Amino acid sequence: MLVWFLFNLYIYLMGLVARNINPFTDFGFKKLFGEEASKDILLDFLNAVLEDEVGEIVDLEYAKNEHLGTTELDRKVVFDIFCRTASGERIIIEMQKFFQSYFKERSLYYTTFAIQEQAIQGEWDFHLYPVYCISLLDFVLRDPEITPESYFHKVKLLETTTGKVFNNKLSFVYLEMPKFNKNANELETKFEKWMYLLRRLEFLERLPEGLQYKIFEKVMSIAELLKLEKTDRQAYEESLKKHRDLKNAMDTQYMLGMEKGRQEGLEQAAIMMMRAGNDIASVSAILGLSVEQLKAVADRLG
Repeated sequence: MLVWFLFNLYIYLMGLVARNINPFTDFGFKKLFGEEASKDILLDFLNAVLEDEVGEIVDLEYAKNEHLGTTELDRKVVFDIFCRTASGERIIIEMQKFFQSYFKERSLYYTTFAIQEQAIQGEWDFHLYPVYCISLLDFVLRDPEITPESYFHKVKLLETTTGKVFNNKLSFVYLEMPKFNKNANELETKFEKWMYLLRRLEFLERLPEGLQYKIFEKVMSIAELLKLEKTDRQAYEESLKKHRDLKNAMDTQYMLGMEKGRQEGLEQAAIMMMRAGNDIASVSAILGLSVEQLKAVADRLG
C-alpha cells in the first residue's frame, strides 16, 4: 500500500507540471488513437486532416499492421496504426519521434504494403483503393525540397509537365509538429485545433475557448494522468522513460555537435544511447554512424 501511495503521490507531483499523457510516446499515441474505445477520436482527427481528400469518413476498422514497423529501430522510434475506412481507403497513421537515415525511402517502402495487401488471388483487374500515410513528426525535416516555413506537407504522384495528379492511389501527409506555434486565439480550422491540442496536451490544464468540443473533452479525459489505472500508469511511465532517453540522446547529439564538432557529438550521443540499452544497429540507423565506428566506440567504453 505504501508503494502504491508513493506512486500516486509521484504522479500527482508530476502532474503539477505534466497533467496529461504525452501523445508522442508509444503508450500515449496508442491510447488516444489505437483503441476501439477511442475510435471516434481517430475518426475526428482523420476527418480534420483528410477532409479535402476523401470527404467525411463515417466509419473505419483497425487492420493488422504486421508489415509496418518490423525492424528493431522502427519499434523504438515509429508507432503506427493501420486502418480501413467504410468506403475502402487504407490509412496508415504513424508517429515518428526522430529523423532516420533514408527517411523518405522508409516512408515509401512501408506504405506500399497497404497497396500489396489489396491483391486478389486469381483473376484481378488491379483495382486499388487509395492509400494515405499520415506521419506526425516530432522533429523538423531538414530537406531542401520543402518549404522551410510550412509544417503541413502533401505528397502525391504528379505528372511533372502539367503539375496534375497522375495517380491518386498513393498519398502522403507529413506534419512537422514542432513547427506549429499558433496560439489558441489564432486557430481557425478544426485541423489547426487538433495540431494545437496534440502539441500542448501534456501540459494543458483545461481546453481553451474555441476548443471545447465533446471529442476534445474526451481526449482530455482519457489523457489525464490521475485517471489512469495502475497498470496503465506503469506502462506509461516505462514508455515515457524510453521516450526521454532517446530524446535526451538526440538533443545531446545536436548540442555537442554544435559545440565540439559533429563527429564528437555523434559519438557522445551514441554512448548515451548504448548505455540506455539501444543496440548498435538501431544507433547506427538513427545517428548515421557505421557499425564499425560504433563498435570502436563500444570498445573504448569497455
